[in-house]
Amino acid sequence: MGVAHVLKLMKLEMKKNKVGGNIKGVIIANLVIIGLLLIMIFGSIKDGSMEFTSFNFTFSMVDTMVKATFIIFASALLARIVIEEYKNDTITLLFMYPINRKKLIIAKLLIVVLFTFISIILSNIFIDFVLCITNSFYNFIPDKLTTALIVNNFKAISINALASTGMGLIPLYFGMRKKSVPATIISAILIVSIICSDNGGYSLSNIIAIPITLSIMGVCIAYLAIRNIEQADVNK
Repeated sequence: MGVAHVLKLMKLEMKKNKVGGNIKGVIIANLVIIGLLLIMIFGSIKDGSMEFTSFNFTFSMVDTMVKATFIIFASALLARIVIEEYKNDTITLLFMYPINRKKLIIAKLLIVVLFTFISIILSNIFIDFVLCITNSFYNFIPDKLTTALIVNNFKAISINALASTGMGLIPLYFGMRKKSVPATIISAILIVSIICSDNGGYSLSNIIAIPITLSIMGVCIAYLAIRNIEQADVNK
């Protein structure tokens, strides 16, 4: 019954906040990433630098760009369906209804988590597919695409998607402290600029312990938000 109630609340929240409308944003983000990558690829060929010499490197670049995009996307979604309601006091009105507070906040956070995770997975697969098809015509990646490489890439995508989804919850802490939408989104941009910044083909996100640690932090922040929800109006 508890799970069914949360699912019902999720459906209501998705309808109320028009979460389905974000699909258009995901598609646009994917097209922008593809455009940027193709510019980088053909630019490197023209310059003779040939940075995209392997599928591993190319897939890693795709994952980094997708990860950065949807961590920020998650913060915008958090700001809209959680932080704005605290800022505008509409959350107080919701708490007056016979709705379990914890289930309500769980439903809201699950929407962000699932949307972010699914978007990262599907975006990686779609963009990788487009680049592989493009490469079949232009052969800018001399590497051979093998089944083992595809399987390993999918494993990496899944792990990174989980880690990125957890990291996407960290801005909740900054947003809840100030009840501020800008603070939520700016904190996500700062996280992305630190974790995903490229230094000669290397970034902190390559050290698996860092994104995993940040992901755990994000989950803990979400847990505290859920645990303390009963005192939300007391601490006002």
